[in-house]
Amino acid sequence: MRTNYYALVEEYLPQTNEDKAIKDSILNYIQRNREAVLTREDPMAHMTASTVILNETATKMLMIHHRIYDAWTWQGGHADGEEDLLHVAIKEAKEETGLSHFRPVMSRNGTLLYRLDILPVKGHVKNGFYVSPHLHLNAAFVLIAKEEEECIVNEAETKGIEWVLLEDIDVKADEPDITPIYHKLISEAKIKQV
Repeated sequence: MRTNYYALVEEYLPQTNEDKAIKDSILNYIQRNREAVLTREDPMAHMTASTVILNETATKMLMIHHRIYDAWTWQGGHADGEEDLLHVAIKEAKEETGLSHFRPVMSRNGTLLYRLDILPVKGHVKNGFYVSPHLHLNAAFVLIAKEEEECIVNEAETKGIEWVLLEDIDVKADEPDITPIYHKLISEAKIKQV
C-alpha cells in the first residue's frame, strides 16, 4: 500500500521538541508549496528520502562513497514527483547499492518513518550544471539487507560501496551534520531487536 507523503509527515510522532519543530516546519512548507515540493521545481527545498541499511545482525551499515560530495554516506534521493517516500527510499537504495531485497524495519512508534530532518545541501555541479544551495526535507527509514547479496557500484553516482562495522562509522563518514542521524536511527533499530 502506497502512502501519501503529506499523511506520512503529518502522522509522524516527534520524540523531542527539536523533532516537533522540524515536523512543524516541514508541514508548513509543504502546505505552502504543495505542488513543487515533490519535484525539483522548487529551488529552495524539496522532499527526499534516505535509508540506513543494516545487515541482518545489525552489526554493519551499508555505506556508499558519494561521487558529488566525495564522502561515505547513506543512500537516498529526491522524490521527483513520487508521493510514497518509502518507495522512493527503497528505489534509491536499489539504484545505489545494486541490491534487490530489503526489509523495512518498524520504529518504536510502530511506523516505518524513523525521523524527519531538514538537511542543508551545499552548492555543487551536477551533470555540468551548477545546483545552488538548498534544503532537503528528508524522511529517513531503516532497511535490513543480506550482507551476502552482491553489491554493485553505481558508477554514475558512487565511487564505492562497503559494509562498515557500526563502531567504524565515525571513522568512515565525514559528514558531521549527518553522521549523528545514523547513530540515532541505528540505536532505535537495535532497540527493536533487528
